[in-house]
Amino acid sequence: MSNQYYEYRKPTQGNSRKLKDLLVRSDNRICADCSAPDPKWASANIGVFICLKCSDVHKSLGTDISKVLSVTLDEWSDNEIDSMIAVGGNSYANSIYEAFLPKGTLRPKADSSNEDRTKFIRSKYEFQEFLKPSLRIVSTKSSFGYDSGENLDKSSGSVSSRKQESMGEFIGKLKVKVIRGTNLAVRDFRTSDPYVILTLGQQMVQTSVKESDLNPVWNEELILSVPRRHGALKLQVFDHDTFSADDMMGEAEVNLQLLITAALELGDLDQLEDMQFGKWTKSNENALAKDSTINVVDGKLKQEASLILQNVESGEVAIGLEWIPLD
Repeated sequence: MSNQYYEYRKPTQGNSRKLKDLLVRSDNRICADCSAPDPKWASANIGVFICLKCSDVHKSLGTDISKVLSVTLDEWSDNEIDSMIAVGGNSYANSIYEAFLPKGTLRPKADSSNEDRTKFIRSKYEFQEFLKPSLRIVSTKSSFGYDSGENLDKSSGSVSSRKQESMGEFIGKLKVKVIRGTNLAVRDFRTSDPYVILTLGQQMVQTSVKESDLNPVWNEELILSVPRRHGALKLQVFDHDTFSADDMMGEAEVNLQLLITAALELGDLDQLEDMQFGKWTKSNENALAKDSTINVVDGKLKQEASLILQNVESGEVAIGLEWIPLD
C-alpha cells in the first residue's frame, strides 16, 4: 500500500468506528460517481466512497490524484480516516466536484461502459471541469499542481503552506466573531481568566484574556483562511495562568460544510436579497445549544452558533461566522 501522502499509524478503535459510521450514512451507501449501491472502496484523499468498477478508474489516475483503498480489505491509517471524516462523505464532496456540472451531462450509471465511466471520472477529478473555476488547481506537471519539487503534508495530502496560496489551495476566508462566554468553568480559586483559541487546519488565532470573568464578553473578530480540505473549525477555551500551564476550560467543533456549500452555490452574494439558505440542526452528535441558521444579510453570508463546551463541567460560547470570498 502506497505511503506517498500518509505516514502510516495503526488506526485507533475510535477512528475505525468513525469510518464505519461514515460509511453507513445514506449518501455514502451509493457510489459517488455512478450511484451503484453498497460501495466497498474509497478514495482517501478525495474523501468519497466508490464502487469496484469506479475504483479501477480511480486507480488508473494515479495516487497523486486518487488514493484508493478497500473499506473491508485494506488497513487504514488514522490520517487516512481523518481525511475521509474531514470531507464528510459523498454528498459534500460532490457539492464541490460537481458544483458546475453542465446541464445535460450524463453521469455514469452502475451498468455504464468503462469508456463512459472513465470519461466522467477523469473530467470530474483529473481535469476538474465541474469545479468552480476559482477552485481549480492548474499546473504543467499534473492537474492537481503537484511536481517533484513540492513538499506534501503527509497528514492530509495537501501541498505545504509555502505554496498553498499561490496554487489556489485556499477557497475563501472566514471571519469569526467570538462574542461571549456564559457560565464558564472555575479554574482558579473562585473564577477564571478565560481566552479562546480557534484552529483551522494549520492556522491558529487567539482572543484576548478576560481576567476574573466567568461570563466574559469578547466581541473580537478573528480571520482564518479556508483551505480546500478544511475540516472542522476547532474552538478551545483556556484559563490563563502566569506561573503554570494554562488550564483547559472546554472545547467544541463547528462543522463548516453547510456554510461553505452555501458560499459555493450562491455565488455573487451582492446580487441576492436577504434570505435563509440552510440550518445546522442541534443533535446529540454536535455541540450546538440550539439550531444554527445560515443567512444572506446585506450581501454577506453569515451564521451564528451557540456552542456547549465539551469535556468540561459547564460553559457555552457564542460565535458569529461570516464568509469572505477571495475576490
